[in-house]
Amino acid sequence: MPSNVEIKAKVSDGTRLAEKAAQLSQSEGTIIRQHDTFFNCSRGRLKLRDLMNDSGQLIFYERPDTDGPKLSRYSISQTSDPPSLRAVLSDALGIKGEVRKERRLFLIGQTRVHLDSVEGLGDYMELEVVMRPGQTVEEGQQVAEDLMEQLGVSQESLVTGAYMDLILQGRKET
Repeated sequence: MPSNVEIKAKVSDGTRLAEKAAQLSQSEGTIIRQHDTFFNCSRGRLKLRDLMNDSGQLIFYERPDTDGPKLSRYSISQTSDPPSLRAVLSDALGIKGEVRKERRLFLIGQTRVHLDSVEGLGDYMELEVVMRPGQTVEEGQQVAEDLMEQLGVSQESLVTGAYMDLILQGRKET
């Protein structure tokens, strides 16, 4: 199963972070609109990512809910009919919740840098260090920590869990 090392952080100055990411990636990034539907499942997380262009991805992943860099294992299946697949999975498993976001993607070395504007949550940044064959988790974590420093992301801004978790926590508090 492919894996990556991930971190997620709350962003206070998205413009500044985008400028730094653009410099490091030597690109303006790619805008991607996503509608993620999370389904109930017995282990890990299962989500259908509708890319809003008649394509999508069914993604299963497992990762610990801790601050800082963490290893995530995942598998992905492409789909050309997200609405139909959503209906089938909804009937079979039930929907846990939904996340809508606009993502600006930058590629820096082996890392995918996501600047996300998440409906109902605000602005966040994710780093996904795509692990190379034979690369250790510690090496992936070091790549993530080095990039955090270059981007000016502080340890204090790191968050735990997925956007879906943050949305569900918000609902419980209100």
